[in-house]
Amino acid sequence: MVKIDNIELPDFPLLLAPMEDVSDPPFRALCKEQGADVVYTEFVSSEGLIRNAAKSVMKLDIYEKERPVGIQIFGSNLDSMLQTIDIVSASKPDIIDINFGCPVKKVVSKGAGAGILKDVCLMESLTAEMVKRTTIPITVKTRLGWDHNSIKIVEVAERLQDVGCKAIAIHGRTRAQMYKGEADWKPIAQVKNNPRMHIPVFGNGDVDTPEKAMLMRDAFGLDGCMIGRASIGNPWFFKQVKHFFQTGEHLAPISLEERVEAARRHLQMAIDWKGETLGVFETRRHYTNYFKGIPHFKEYRTKMVTSDHSEDVFAAFDEVLEKFSGYQFSV
Repeated sequence: MVKIDNIELPDFPLLLAPMEDVSDPPFRALCKEQGADVVYTEFVSSEGLIRNAAKSVMKLDIYEKERPVGIQIFGSNLDSMLQTIDIVSASKPDIIDINFGCPVKKVVSKGAGAGILKDVCLMESLTAEMVKRTTIPITVKTRLGWDHNSIKIVEVAERLQDVGCKAIAIHGRTRAQMYKGEADWKPIAQVKNNPRMHIPVFGNGDVDTPEKAMLMRDAFGLDGCMIGRASIGNPWFFKQVKHFFQTGEHLAPISLEERVEAARRHLQMAIDWKGETLGVFETRRHYTNYFKGIPHFKEYRTKMVTSDHSEDVFAAFDEVLEKFSGYQFSV
């Protein structure tokens, strides 16, 4: 069993990573149904939240069926972050996660996300003050360091733990790497193997097959795995990993009918939650992966990702069912 403070999780839990414009309630619901043990919201801007920006406030919507669920926040100003803790706490998440890892320029340029990796003392003091502000467990998601020459993740993790951080998820790249090259899990294992560490250490980065998840568990000895890009348009990834852990075999391929049904539900839940326009627009990024592998699919994918009206997208789903009925996906 793995515990984040008083939250009990199974051995080697699978966590849905916080992803901007991806980890919204509809997608989190699908991933939860397919075996995600913990889900996180899209990251929420502390400055946007205290200004009551509609998009930031909307990200605080969480639902009982998602639990345990974490709300992730980012920022670099202490007063703003403390106000954010107060606002977020009212939504009653199980976890509040601090984003110290986002590499995107517009976040980093404000000293937030991975930008704070340049100032480990600020990283530590922010975490300490936020821990003091709430009884909700505070966790952190971060990267190995700012660049290859500044990797001090073992020290950083220990310092965050010592000020009350209850778990840490580490992406195996530096900010300088962005998403290029391969994620390096060895420094994450060094954090886990530090005899002073007693909080869960979760790995993140490049886990896109059940075999890689098993490698992270067995060869690197981490406490769990945070899944990001591999889940986009593939909420079944969590179930696939768990099946592989239990049997050593790959789960049978997800059928066309299951894929269409998931895409339908995803779109409908998105419309119900954020309205027709945003619901249609923000679900588009998933369709390529929902139907990945189908030959001569470009015509239908184009309809799905260019249509502005949901009835056209639902009609495209119907066409796919009729046109490709009986198509067998590979593992």
